[in-house]
Amino acid sequence: MQKKAKIYVAGHRGLVGSAIVRALNKEGYQNLILRTHQDLDLTNEKVTHDFFKSEKPEYIFLAAAKVGGILANQTYPADFIRENLLIQNNVIHAAYLNKVKRLLFLGSSCIYPKNAQQPIKEDCFLTGILESTNRAYALAKIAGVEMCWSYNRQFKTEFLAAMPTNLYGPNDNYDLNTSHVIPALIRKFHEAKIKNKPLVVVWGTGKPKREFMYSDDMAKACIFLMNLSKTQFKALLNPDLQNVMPPLINIGVGYDLTIQALANMIKKITGFKGAIQFDITKPDGTYRKLMDVSRLNQLGFKAETDLEKGLILSYESFIKEHHTSS
Repeated sequence: MQKKAKIYVAGHRGLVGSAIVRALNKEGYQNLILRTHQDLDLTNEKVTHDFFKSEKPEYIFLAAAKVGGILANQTYPADFIRENLLIQNNVIHAAYLNKVKRLLFLGSSCIYPKNAQQPIKEDCFLTGILESTNRAYALAKIAGVEMCWSYNRQFKTEFLAAMPTNLYGPNDNYDLNTSHVIPALIRKFHEAKIKNKPLVVVWGTGKPKREFMYSDDMAKACIFLMNLSKTQFKALLNPDLQNVMPPLINIGVGYDLTIQALANMIKKITGFKGAIQFDITKPDGTYRKLMDVSRLNQLGFKAETDLEKGLILSYESFIKEHHTSS
């Protein structure tokens, strides 16, 4: 990507999109196209197509999505599948019509089967049943991968799907009803400390393992992928005659830990002195989903931020963003 190339970051206010914008700014990209949801409703086909026709972006980071944790996914499955399908359909088709050079579609590790062999390789795609707690969201993201694959085959586009592991960092969602595990725990432990509560309740048994990546590392990986040489990028699109492999690459750190260990780490970082109680009546979700990131590592990218440092930075961001006493 040239420094003056027109780059559209869809969903630039979210955890993923804001990290990509920070990374692009840091690297000297000067021509970013940014729109809030109020300014541009990507679920509206006409509005989306008019925007593309007017702006003519050259590169797209498709980070706009409806996202949430287990509770949100179980409560609003229809919203998750409908809104994500609409966004993807509109943006990917508009990108093709307006001859976008490259598009990076951001998915999720939940697209992989519930019982996939660990660590999960890209070729596990569509080889088994999905985790029921977020199936609607996963199916929407699977459809996005399939769209990239189909447009590449039929129209010779260069649309790549990247599957990040669980992400955390600045501009995260701290709403306890819709957030993912790290922001939820940061808020719970912080509020328990401020209110001198004796314990913090954590969903599930604490035994499942999760991999976590700091959002700024993920953003660097996205820009790294977009800047690959034509030969390297084409290879990731897997334009083989049999079309066996989708244009898919994992983004992660390559190691995980239990939710119990994570909770204890966040307890320490926030300074909470009470006890942790695990509510075993609540769902655990998938027992483990560690990403195999060997393809990304072999290309020359490796995450830099270890979990403890990332959690400290995230807690600092939480305090700053929410103006709460520490």
